[in-house]
Amino acid sequence: MKSVALIGARGHTGAELIRLLAGHPSLELTAASSRELAGRAVADVVDGVATGLTFSNLSPVELAAGEFDVVILALPNGASAPFVSALERSSRERVIVDLSADHRFDVGWRYGLPEHFRDSLRKAKRIANPGCYATGIQLAVRPLLELIDGPVTAFGVSGYSGAGTAPSPRNDVEQLRDNLMPYALSGHVHEHEAARHLHHPVHFMPHVAAFFRGITLTITMPLGREHSFDELARRYHDAYDDEPLVEFDRATPLVRDIAGSHRCRIGGLTVEERTGRRAIVVVTIDNLLKGAATQALQNINLACGFDEFAGVPLERPADGARQ
Repeated sequence: MKSVALIGARGHTGAELIRLLAGHPSLELTAASSRELAGRAVADVVDGVATGLTFSNLSPVELAAGEFDVVILALPNGASAPFVSALERSSRERVIVDLSADHRFDVGWRYGLPEHFRDSLRKAKRIANPGCYATGIQLAVRPLLELIDGPVTAFGVSGYSGAGTAPSPRNDVEQLRDNLMPYALSGHVHEHEAARHLHHPVHFMPHVAAFFRGITLTITMPLGREHSFDELARRYHDAYDDEPLVEFDRATPLVRDIAGSHRCRIGGLTVEERTGRRAIVVVTIDNLLKGAATQALQNINLACGFDEFAGVPLERPADGARQ
């Protein structure tokens, strides 16, 4: 068994990680740190978890002094530095997985998108978990990347859980009622992240809606020459038919069907009829699971030498998938 410390356990993603770790055969959550929840029983806060663990409030020094094999940082952007600094001063070797954007542009950290960077994640000690939107964009674009001629454009809509637990207009249900709220229409961190790791320009327009969880992305890709639907579909099948957590389907995926799923679904592939030189796909992903917690567990498994999907409840593909 490997012992795990979770820092930032109060958030939506923290709760999902607690649930996943509770069902893992080789990982044991031994510390769940949250300033706001310190002293409360984890089982009283996180539904569906039977554990005697109590929330703590670990300082960076206390964390570094602990006998943990794996540390998960589920903190807001910009908050990981004191913890990472303390851990790196420690003589104990640990796996650190950072769910914030703080290390996604750091060459000293492995970028944790397993479906495309799996080999580099095996036995890794520093892993930057990808952002939810950036995960969906990259999974959709990479199979066609060598065919694309020009910037990729992605229109995204997320449930309000993506705005976190700190009160803001983007998680205020009253402001979102009967509404669609655009934000960060240029320069969103996930735009830069996807472009960096695809090595290709991406234009991304995020929005938030009144549903709680899930993301839908409609992605347009200009092609260098005419291609048929079958040519493009074959590339998606070749990339993902053997991937347990990514499925390609001819049907257009719906965001309401992805809530609670550990998979990313890609579908609705359309080739512009007039020229055959523009492809459009739709991607859905649960921002708290494959967009965060599930992907973190894949990365931890790879880093620790376990089966990549240990502890991940593998669902059956949706009806019609792999068609």
